[in-house]
Amino acid sequence: MSIISAAFSALIAESKGKFVTVVFKKKDGQLRKMNCRLGVKKHLKGGLSTVDHSKYLVVYDMQNAGYRCINRDTIVSVALSGEAASLR
Repeated sequence: MSIISAAFSALIAESKGKFVTVVFKKKDGQLRKMNCRLGVKKHLKGGLSTVDHSKYLVVYDMQNAGYRCINRDTIVSVALSGEAASLR
């Protein structure tokens, strides 16, 4: 994990359940902007997570009402409480 992706991941982790807007590059190269939250447990159905948490960030997508995994290395920008941090 690069220093920049670690900084973005730390910023998201410090959100403490607040809404976060994340822009990241999808596998096909497109940019995606997602409004999400960490720590949502209401919709869990049980079972064991097979996600590599050192590589992926598991968030709850507020628009599509589902859990999503974001590759930490592809995060382009993060906005938390109206303040944005980006690579651009």
